[in-house]
Amino acid sequence: MDSKKKYSKFTTKMQKKLVVLFFIVLLAFVGLSYRLITITRDNGEKYKKQVLSQQRYDSTTLPAKRGTIYDSNGSILAASEKVYNVIVDAVAVTEKEEYLEPTLNALRSELGIDTGEVRTYIEANKESSRYRVIAKRLEYEQIEGFLELQNQEDSLIKGIWFEPEYKRVYPGNTLASDAIGFTTNDNIGSFGLEEYYNDILSGTPGREYGYLNDDSNLERTTIPAEDGNSLVSTIDVNIQSIVEKYLKKFDEEYKDNAHEGNGSLNTGCIIMDVNSGNILAMASYPAYNLNDPRNTDALIGMPILDEENKRTGEYINSENINSISEDNDVFYRHLNALWKNFCINDTYEPGSVSKPFTVAAGIESGSITGEEKYNCEGKLHVGEHDIKCHNKYGDGYLSVSEGIERSCNVNMMYVAMQTGVSTFTKFQHIFNLGLKTNIDLAGEARTATVVYNENNMRITDLATNSFGQGYNATMIQMITGFCSLINGGYYYEPHMVSKIVSPSGATVQNIEPRILKQTISESTSDKVREMCNLVVSGENGTGHTARPAGYMIGGKTGTAETLPRGNNEYVVSFMGYAPVDNPQIAIYVVVDRPNVPGYIMDDAKFATRIVRNILTEVLPYKGIYMTEELSDKEREELEALQIEIMTPPEPQEPEEGAEGENPEGEGAEGGSGEGTPAETPDTGAPEAGEETPRNEIWKTFPIDPATGYAKDPNTGEYVDPETGHVLGGSYDLGISTEPQPEESVSPSGTPEGVPSPEA
Repeated sequence: MDSKKKYSKFTTKMQKKLVVLFFIVLLAFVGLSYRLITITRDNGEKYKKQVLSQQRYDSTTLPAKRGTIYDSNGSILAASEKVYNVIVDAVAVTEKEEYLEPTLNALRSELGIDTGEVRTYIEANKESSRYRVIAKRLEYEQIEGFLELQNQEDSLIKGIWFEPEYKRVYPGNTLASDAIGFTTNDNIGSFGLEEYYNDILSGTPGREYGYLNDDSNLERTTIPAEDGNSLVSTIDVNIQSIVEKYLKKFDEEYKDNAHEGNGSLNTGCIIMDVNSGNILAMASYPAYNLNDPRNTDALIGMPILDEENKRTGEYINSENINSISEDNDVFYRHLNALWKNFCINDTYEPGSVSKPFTVAAGIESGSITGEEKYNCEGKLHVGEHDIKCHNKYGDGYLSVSEGIERSCNVNMMYVAMQTGVSTFTKFQHIFNLGLKTNIDLAGEARTATVVYNENNMRITDLATNSFGQGYNATMIQMITGFCSLINGGYYYEPHMVSKIVSPSGATVQNIEPRILKQTISESTSDKVREMCNLVVSGENGTGHTARPAGYMIGGKTGTAETLPRGNNEYVVSFMGYAPVDNPQIAIYVVVDRPNVPGYIMDDAKFATRIVRNILTEVLPYKGIYMTEELSDKEREELEALQIEIMTPPEPQEPEEGAEGENPEGEGAEGGSGEGTPAETPDTGAPEAGEETPRNEIWKTFPIDPATGYAKDPNTGEYVDPETGHVLGGSYDLGISTEPQPEESVSPSGTPEGVPSPEA
């Protein structure tokens, strides 16, 4: 009992000791709090900045190298090079008084930096700042001299260090600018391949962290950057260079011609592998420098656009460029017009290059056989409209094949009406008109709203659609569909990249050609190709001037009048392929409103001559043998271009007595023997004393020496002396904003009263 009382009793002595201990602890806490308050009051901002600067200094982002873009031969189209930002540590520079002047002198002499601004900054931040960028993106050669001075023994250059990053470089400058695109300062792709494959090219940045360990020593840990994958494109830099050379040559020839400005609003070219969908070249003019995409020089010659991106009728020149570049919105409106890819982004009415599609739909659906003949009297009355042929004098009775050869609008209208609205619109969809091709480039236009469907197409629309007016398409849609017409009917998805490669060089993905569908049968394809061959080789073909020296090609010319009708503005084109017997490549050139007087603007020769120049160099480069005998003039042309004459190897001589040998040297049956003159071709010109038929009356017109065109003495209209094409003529296309009357249509789709084809 006494023992319990003893241990439970809290003595006075113990209470005194506890009170003393409490006051000691309280006094220590008050002293510590006072010290923290004074530190915060007197030096808090200093320590805060030091901590923040230490965090910036010791925790840094390690940049990832963006992947390279190669052409199909391994040439570099886009690459990333390491560059350095110059960083100043104001605290370190001012740690000792003798550091400042040597450091500033080295910055000025070796790096060319304005040291006045740097000095002012250092003086104002010598106790707080350890990180300030004073110069960006210097190459190693530019900083090498500074580093040598800084690394010398007893160097007084302090507080300067170099932060690495990467910048995008394009060795070709303007080469393939539309297809490649460029990157922004923060390494994000804009336009073209750079944007479409941005995630694949970018890689993943790394990070270096600094932290204090248990012994209060600074430790570092690094998460390395993962460089981006590279692309092997389908572009052949040699073919691309040839294409761009002749687009630029066209511009130089026609710029500031009928009016101030470039040689055309846009001139585009695509070359595609017929049997894979590979894009070998894609270019448009004007182009721009990928290394300096905001350079205003590239804008000169372009039309001035209003707020709705419509042309004002004026053009950018050296006098008004400053006013355009001063307003940021106006400046970027015009830059975007420059940067967009005309070949995939702009839509237009394709014109007569669509006629092979019309015929293919008719033959494949069984609506026509291709052997029909239709009478062209220079126009056709459809619905409430007279729709003209390009030959207003009429072509007379023509077969479907001759309709393609001569590019007869009336002939195509008859074919479309035999096909009918339902089948015609069905095949437009099959040929992918109105749908994206899904080419692997950023910016492909949607065209679903600029084509008709079965429910809204009238007979007048069917008629004008048959020769490529009344609906819109893109270049990539047209050439991709056209390849299926001539390769047996196989529609390949167009693509720009064949392989994705890792930073180590290993193949990540092979992008194989993809056949999406078969648009027509091989037999229909053979018939269409035979018809397109005549456009270049036929006596009355509209594409003679597209034939390159030593080769025969096939294709189709195109002319389309722009809106509003009657404005004398046209888009002209040629879409072709080579060689004729086994097409390997297709080419499509579009000249959007060439800078020439309106009365001659609708001449497809502005496009065919570009095609001829390009193919004259591309076909020998591709190792495709010549098929035609060269004239002396053509030989001189090829020698001037230093192009090898690609003739096929000579066949081996058969042994004596071998089957098929003709020892007598006689001609083939029905032919002439040696020395017998060849049969003189029928030129179509009337014999002496014969009356010139109305549909060829233009052959009698005098040639205007100023333009080289024939001139109708009665109307003053200019006429192509080779084809009878009346230049500058406006079509009544049946397009109206007013409600249209119901048109009587037979079950076949032919308007009542329209004659059937000649049996």
